[in-house]
Amino acid sequence: MELQFSTIAETSLYFLALINPASKIFFLTAHKPALTTAELRHIARRASLFAFIILAGSAAGGKVILENIFKVHLYALQLSGGLVLLFSGLAAVQKGAFYHEQDNQHVSHDELSVVPLAAPLIAGPGTIAATISFSIQLGFIQTLIALTPALLINLIAMYASRYISKMLEFLVFVGPVIRLTGLVVMAIAMQMMLTGIGGFINQLP
Repeated sequence: MELQFSTIAETSLYFLALINPASKIFFLTAHKPALTTAELRHIARRASLFAFIILAGSAAGGKVILENIFKVHLYALQLSGGLVLLFSGLAAVQKGAFYHEQDNQHVSHDELSVVPLAAPLIAGPGTIAATISFSIQLGFIQTLIALTPALLINLIAMYASRYISKMLEFLVFVGPVIRLTGLVVMAIAMQMMLTGIGGFINQLP
């Protein structure tokens, strides 16, 4: 399939909005006890690698696994993934947080990088649903090409999370940024659910 750079760029931006780097920034900087720079970067690299593996696997064989093994259609995943995203975005808009802060001192950094950071915070239901959907529409290679820059930008944001968080706190922008990104997440969730509903209607006899 011929590479369509405008489509890839648009898809990459869509993935970036789904991954939502802002939530990862605040997750890492709110960790108790506070992470050192070396620890933060180790967690960010490991989480990005595992998220890439999960999403690449979803793009490669997600549709076959869903429909042939679990007997789940893509529209069902789009609806459930959109619903999860909707509640996540709604919590951010209402409470100014994408997650509940907790003491993670008894969780190893390697465990933390996989769950919850790699999945479900980076490779969540919504991102997985979008990856499978785009792999069907665009093909595996183009989906992977679109996904990679989004994950790299998210990795850079996680690397710089301490500095970005301090700047936002200084400017008193933390609350507005979380609520604005929450609203964007809600809009994407609604669109994903509407696409799922459309897919369900189209397959009716």
